Amino acid sequence: MLREIHSADDIWNLVQEIGFLPLFQNEIGGFSIEERTPPHLWFSDTEPGPWEWKGPVIQMGDCFYGKFFAGKAGYVSKKWFLDFANYRRDGYDFDALYDDGLAARKDKTIYDTITEHGSLLTGELKKLCNYVKGGNKGFDTIITRLQMETYVVVKDFVYSQNRYGETYGWGIAEYSTPEMLFGDDFFREVYRTEPSESRQKVYAHLTNIFPQATESQLKKLLK
Repeated sequence: MLREIHSADDIWNLVQEIGFLPLFQNEIGGFSIEERTPPHLWFSDTEPGPWEWKGPVIQMGDCFYGKFFAGKAGYVSKKWFLDFANYRRDGYDFDALYDDGLAARKDKTIYDTITEHGSLLTGELKKLCNYVKGGNKGFDTIITRLQMETYVVVKDFVYSQNRYGETYGWGIAEYSTPEMLFGDDFFREVYRTEPSESRQKVYAHLTNIFPQATESQLKKLLK
């Protein structure tokens, strides 16, 4: 059983310890921030909680955040992200994926726009790729797919500020790529082993932590 979470530091430490940490409850009991955080912290008017901690956890470094788990958000440690990305990408970088007809043109447009700028806020990315009123449709589906495939991650969350410099509202996702954030090591290391070997390592690691988890549960969460 994972320990309780009361702060951004607790999340970061747990991610470093176990490598993978979904934000929301899933098939594997107890394996989420939602289940390990006291309920009153989720939507407190007086105390920060998991929603406010997302950006600070990312900024601590050595972890990645995105919609990695069955289309829902969570964290993967830097230590485990190479194997996770190799498995999810099935050995393809994005250009090779597109050249082999395995990625749609709209996916490439969004991916290329992010790489061209280094990082972009959601609104900026939508505007540049014409996902505005009367324009293209399906942005959420595409950006989720690119995160599930590990080609795109969330670099940070940016908050609006009032005239007093106080932040308010929901954080706006800023998207980037692992290549941009990880650096040259990512290019050199991510495809060094077979995707099947990386998959086996990830599954074996989580099975060791959650021996009660079935193959079917792991597959549903990590497919």
